[in-house]
Amino acid sequence: MIGKIMRSSQFFISTQKEAPSDAELMSHQLMVRAGLIKKLGSGLYSWMPLGLRVLRKVEAIVREEMNKAGALELLMPAVQPRELWEETGRWAVFGPQMLKIQDRHEREFCFGPTHEEVITDIARKEINSYKQLPLTFYQVQTKFRDEIRPRFGVMRAREFLMKDAYSFHTNHESLEDTYQQMHQAYTNIFTRLGLKFRAVKADSGAIGGDGSQEFHVLADSGEDGLAYCDGSDYAANVEMAETVVSGTRAAATETMRDVDTPKQTACEDVAKLLDMSVERTVKAIALMLKDDEGNESFCLALLRGDHHLNEVKLTKVDGCSDFRFAVEAEIREHLNNCPPGFIGPVGVADNVRVVADKTVALMSDFVCGANKPKFHLSGVNFGRDLPEPSAVADIRDVVEGDASPDGKGTLALCRGIEVGHIFQLGSKYSEAMNATYLDENGKSQFMKMGCYGIGVSRIVGAAIEQCSDEKGIVFPLSMAPFTVVICPIGFHKSDVVKEAANALYQDLLQEGVDVLLDDRSERPGVMFAESDLMGIPHRVVIGERGLADEAVEYKSRQQTDAQNVSLSEIKQHILTQLN
Repeated sequence: MIGKIMRSSQFFISTQKEAPSDAELMSHQLMVRAGLIKKLGSGLYSWMPLGLRVLRKVEAIVREEMNKAGALELLMPAVQPRELWEETGRWAVFGPQMLKIQDRHEREFCFGPTHEEVITDIARKEINSYKQLPLTFYQVQTKFRDEIRPRFGVMRAREFLMKDAYSFHTNHESLEDTYQQMHQAYTNIFTRLGLKFRAVKADSGAIGGDGSQEFHVLADSGEDGLAYCDGSDYAANVEMAETVVSGTRAAATETMRDVDTPKQTACEDVAKLLDMSVERTVKAIALMLKDDEGNESFCLALLRGDHHLNEVKLTKVDGCSDFRFAVEAEIREHLNNCPPGFIGPVGVADNVRVVADKTVALMSDFVCGANKPKFHLSGVNFGRDLPEPSAVADIRDVVEGDASPDGKGTLALCRGIEVGHIFQLGSKYSEAMNATYLDENGKSQFMKMGCYGIGVSRIVGAAIEQCSDEKGIVFPLSMAPFTVVICPIGFHKSDVVKEAANALYQDLLQEGVDVLLDDRSERPGVMFAESDLMGIPHRVVIGERGLADEAVEYKSRQQTDAQNVSLSEIKQHILTQLN
């Protein structure tokens, strides 16, 4: 049980009927309406007493599972000196999300968006010998990231509560062991929270490192696309989901020819004009690539007409790590003054790089832009009409029905909200900051590191996106601000109602149940509506009419109808429901 004994008259309930006009997501609307949070400024929210109870319950489960996994809790400063970030080179590259500040002596700091630098500084000062390793530290602390457009309430706030953990090792095998322990700990956390979730293969992004997985709460409103196999455990963020292409390219059967397409610039429109499937078309995406010296070059990325470019995958192709989309003037300069919409790979200059998706590389007799206004080419074939691509790679998003990379079925797509991420950092930060230890032979070695984050405050919003209805929030039992609410009808008017309500209240408290007694002088409809809005899982209604028959009314938040339960059996009935 969290907090002191609670009666509504002693608590602060601040529900409201209307959601704020800027609340786009259901979670944002309901958290404000239920009085869980109050907006202070753009991306800044105060957690009100009701919301804080939910947040603390999430935090408690996170702590328990981290402790079980052998992690040691500490607390690091939120404000971090520039010098540490300069060592890793991230002061300049982390981007405008980092809030940079100065103290009175004009020394520069940041309000920490993450703590890899700080924990590595601790490790290099405190860890000397292989005998001290492995070690895992974690904290639950406020982070700040200056989002360009804070939105969705706590889902994309600038200030948020995060659990971040960091592990240190002598070798990759030890790192892998802890990584798997953290994977299991995260699985335990989200299972205990009562959420539908998936762990998916992910890109490491700005954090860096080798392997990483994201944990997503499944919700239609999720910002991330996920691909999963219907016949196995394979799952990945769409950014990382692999496409499987097999077979060989068919021989050419058509002669390349010009096709008049006066207004058709999209592959779908070209296919419709030619009365063919869009799968026979190829689209060219014009790019500008930048090398290590800052020099730019023109490039065409080729995709099948119905596929979409995966920018994360493209950055992993050799020479494409730094790219941008070309503007019209650059396209015209490199492709015979051809406007966008009619461009293609045939007849381009030798210095134009062509990167083809794996699917395109196996196509024959395809249709593409002719590099002249209002025309496309039909019957195009590699090796005959144009050279083989400069590079062939998986650069597209997977689609529903693609073969699963593990060969155990096909892929399906869903949406998810990222609430956790685990990384194998390797020696990226230890090398940059000279975090070493002495091995068994007294030789200095760089530590291997892992990083494991959970968005504690984001979990609350994600849970509501997954668990809500037309009446309000439907919290899983483990997260609800109160487990049971007792709603007495005429509490201040009827002694028998007051006596029965107080007796059940005390009985449940003694059993360790987190119970709220609504002892206000509110109408039944108001009490019921508020308890549903706040997501309290179980409700007991006590009134004179029912007590005359020695009964009370019980209703689960997820049930449509209430049921009468004997007054003498209601406590055990509730305990049975909770178990």
